[in-house]
Amino acid sequence: MKKQASLPSDKKIRLVLASTSPYRKELLERLGLEFTVAAPNLDETALAGESAAQTSERLAIAKARVLADQFPNSLIIGSDQVALLNGEQLGKPGTHDRAVKQLQAMRGQTIAFHTALALYNTASDTHQSIVDVTRVTMRNYTDEQIETYLQREQPYNCAGSAKTEGLGIVMIAAIEGRDPAAIIGLPLIELVTMLNNEGIAIL
Repeated sequence: MKKQASLPSDKKIRLVLASTSPYRKELLERLGLEFTVAAPNLDETALAGESAAQTSERLAIAKARVLADQFPNSLIIGSDQVALLNGEQLGKPGTHDRAVKQLQAMRGQTIAFHTALALYNTASDTHQSIVDVTRVTMRNYTDEQIETYLQREQPYNCAGSAKTEGLGIVMIAAIEGRDPAAIIGLPLIELVTMLNNEGIAIL
């Protein structure tokens, strides 16, 4: 049985994941740290004039900060992802029809997925944040394949409608990025660096 690492006892600080995504939870579990999961409640609508990087970073920080009162003396992890196709932001489709339109527009195209990560220290009221960009090239799939995929996967809470951690990988021709965890929703490489900056050694 794998032994879980512990946060520094002298700091008595809690690690919190501000997300209800089972995929982000699974990614964070890879680090072997004890943590609490909580749902951030905020409007995720992009602001006028924001770039994809700005939207994702603002929301990642906001997701972490919105839980500050609930988790004092904690390190809160916030993350958000925005897909960009030909200058247009693609958020979570929410419905089947919107997912169809997203996947049709993405067919044969390369999409830049901006995955932002924020680590907020509620005790010091400071945060670290970055935006990781992963470029995903889609296959020339058919409308019939889109319908089959959506019926089986129902990725309506996934930016761009293509879940690389699930059947969506079938729709993808290539992925280019520095952190394979980022496209799933939580850049672990940068998170380890941020935790180290807070005095938390994983190993």
